[in-house]
Amino acid sequence: MKFSMRTVKLIAAALIVLLFLIIHSLNPEFFPYLWRMLSHGDIMETTEYIQSFGPWALFFSFWLTLFVNALGFPPAIIFSTANTLIFGIVPGIVLSCIAETVGVTISFLLLRFFFRDTAEKIIAKNKTLSNIDKYSGKNGFAFMLIARMVPYIPSVLLNAVGALSSLSLRDYVITSFIGKFPSTGIEAIIGHDAITQEEDPTRLIVVVILAILLIVGAWWYQKKHLENDK
Repeated sequence: MKFSMRTVKLIAAALIVLLFLIIHSLNPEFFPYLWRMLSHGDIMETTEYIQSFGPWALFFSFWLTLFVNALGFPPAIIFSTANTLIFGIVPGIVLSCIAETVGVTISFLLLRFFFRDTAEKIIAKNKTLSNIDKYSGKNGFAFMLIARMVPYIPSVLLNAVGALSSLSLRDYVITSFIGKFPSTGIEAIIGHDAITQEEDPTRLIVVVILAILLIVGAWWYQKKHLENDK
C-alpha cells in the first residue's frame, strides 16, 4: 500500500504531537513549568532547574539544550551559560556545541521534510529565487559557516534558511558545529564571567584561536570537496 507524500507528512506530524502528549501524560507539570522558565530567560533559575536532576543533570541538560535549539527559542546563551556554571567552562561549551548542533539539525530535517517541496514549487516559478537557490547550493557552506559564527543571531532564522535552501545536510551539520563553537564559546564565557564576576581574557583568546583553526580546516575541506566534484 503506497502513501502519498501529503499522507506521510500528516502521519509524521501526528507522531510528533503524540510524543508530546505522552510526555505530558507522564508529567503534566513538565511543559507548563518549562515554558514559564524559558519565557523568563533567567540563567540562574535554569541552572538550578538542571542541577535539580542530580546525577541525571548532564543527560537532561543535553536534551533541554537540544530541544530549545530545535525550537529556536529562547536564546541559546541561557543554556550555554548554565552549562558552564554547572559543568565547568570547557565541558559546558563542548556539551552546548554538540547539543545545539543536534538540535538545529533536527529542526533542519523537520523543516525540510515538511516545507522544502512547497518552497521548490515557489522557487521554480521565479527566476530570481531560482538563482538564489542555486547560489545557496554552491556557496551556502560559507554563508552558513559565517552566519553561525555571529553571536546572538536567532537560531530559528538560520534553521529555516538552511532547510529551505539547497544546502546539503552534510554541509549544514559541519557548518553548524564549527560555526557554533566560537559563538557559543564567546556567549558562554561572557555570561559565565558576568554571573561569577570573574574576568579571564585568556579564555576568550583561546576560543578565538581555536575558532580560526576550525574555520581554516572548514575552508580547506570545502575547497577539496569542490575540487573533487569538478
